[in-house]
Amino acid sequence: MIDASAPHHVHSALSTLLGVASGSATNDRGVIYQFLTSVGVGSSTAHDVQVYAVGPLRIVLVFVIAFVITRLVSRLSRRLVGSLRLVSPLVKATPRGADRARTLAGVITSILKAIIWIVAFLTALGELSINLAPFVATATVIGAAVGFGAQTLVKDFLSGVLILAEDQYGVGDSITINSSGTTGVVESVNLRTTRVRALDGMVWYVPNGDIRAVGNSTETDSAALVDIMVPHGTDLVAAGHEAEAAARRLAARPEWESVFSAPPAFVGVQATDNDSVTLRVIAHTTPGSHYRAARELRLAILEALRVEGLAWAEDPPALSPAPPAASPAGVAAAAPAASADAGVTTASGAAGSGTAPGGPTERSSATPPRRFRRRG
Repeated sequence: MIDASAPHHVHSALSTLLGVASGSATNDRGVIYQFLTSVGVGSSTAHDVQVYAVGPLRIVLVFVIAFVITRLVSRLSRRLVGSLRLVSPLVKATPRGADRARTLAGVITSILKAIIWIVAFLTALGELSINLAPFVATATVIGAAVGFGAQTLVKDFLSGVLILAEDQYGVGDSITINSSGTTGVVESVNLRTTRVRALDGMVWYVPNGDIRAVGNSTETDSAALVDIMVPHGTDLVAAGHEAEAAARRLAARPEWESVFSAPPAFVGVQATDNDSVTLRVIAHTTPGSHYRAARELRLAILEALRVEGLAWAEDPPALSPAPPAASPAGVAAAAPAASADAGVTTASGAAGSGTAPGGPTERSSATPPRRFRRRG
């Protein structure tokens, strides 16, 4: 049996094919087709050129644009890193900083070039009608993982980039991390961590993202602050002059001449309390040498004060202790005894002298004898 709806289905299929064909023909008549037909090329030839040449031309154009952008990225990276460097009339540029800037600019350039070429490659695949949904899904998953699960890692890397770009410190520098953190010598620094050996030998691995403030004592000349405490009563002027002289004698030694960048100087009294007075001597040294210079200066100054007899003050004269005060009960008990002693003394004196009572040498029994206290 012949299906009555068959002609209708055939008509629908033909209409669909014709619609697609007409749409394709309309899309294929682009700029290249119009240009070729305007210069006298046949319509069929112009159509073929439009169909088969537009895709490759788009891919070539994408790669040409990517190449031009990568050439511009190199110059942009150098300028970006150069703008991050902390260079001013007070902060001199160092060869280490210049080398770091070039290295970091190269790293940033490589990363940006990789991103640009990946985008160009995916765009070329799209021109070849390849489904990019798997690539987009993979990139979305990786982006979500980095955004939510590796925030600390990204923070460390970005902080490391800024530390290297600004040349805040390098290997061999003596630094203090944060206000009350680790103090030591930098042994290595990379984009994620900084390795510091503390003064007690402990090695610390500090993530760059945790470094909020850093002090570098080896960037410029260091200062050795030497505080000497002397007791009250010391001749402060003489002690200060002797401390400065001892410090300058140490700085003049051949093994220490290269350490001190300026002669040490006594600056005066730094502090005072109930027990002592603090004198301060300042000496400017080469970067990072202030710790050992301060130790040697302290030893030399203390020894000089000891030799000159200025390390301790003389003892003040001792004062005689006052006699203890008598209690009221003791005074009342001692009064009758004093009266009896006075009466015996008077009677014996009268008998011995032959003078009648009531004479000039008689002493009233009511008047106690005078007592004298020897002054100590």
